Amino acid sequence: MFTGIVERMGSVVAANRSEGSMRMSIAAPDLNLGIGDSIAVNGVCLTAIGVRPDGFDADVVLETLARTNLGDLEPSSRVNLERPMPADGRFDGHVVQGHVDGVGVVVGLQPEGDGKRIRVRSPHELSKYVAEKGSIAMDGVSLTVAAVEGDEFEVALIPHTLDVTTLGLGTPGSRINLEVDVIAKYVERMMIGGRE
Repeated sequence: MFTGIVERMGSVVAANRSEGSMRMSIAAPDLNLGIGDSIAVNGVCLTAIGVRPDGFDADVVLETLARTNLGDLEPSSRVNLERPMPADGRFDGHVVQGHVDGVGVVVGLQPEGDGKRIRVRSPHELSKYVAEKGSIAMDGVSLTVAAVEGDEFEVALIPHTLDVTTLGLGTPGSRINLEVDVIAKYVERMMIGGRE
């Protein structure tokens, strides 16, 4: 489990694609990862299959490529990184599973004081889970929804978030991983009694 509090940005060194999968090499020194450890990359829970003092390697399967923006990454792309929360760790952010629900598109960026307000169009099927003042993870960053209008929502980004995550690098048209609040999905499932 993750919390959406990004530890640092890393940089893609290689993104080697083969039929239906991709092996990524990411530069991020001193992460203290072991082979088999989980790590969230842009909010996607991956497994370290190779570790080095300066970074790690991870495999990305077809399902993950289809549901996330990881297939868009190229060498030198920046990524948000978070290790799982330890059982005795402090809980910041919100419950983030690292299971991306879909990819949104940035439709607007507006300066707001020293920060920015970002507007995102989510896939229609996810819109029902996005609530004003609710939580959402965008590229693995835990954020509070500031406004909702149809399939679009806004979040306010403070200067610190802009400095230490990839969200400060976004532009209109950027694709962004979205993970909605898992509690909303469980509530819906209970309301329909497990039937669809």
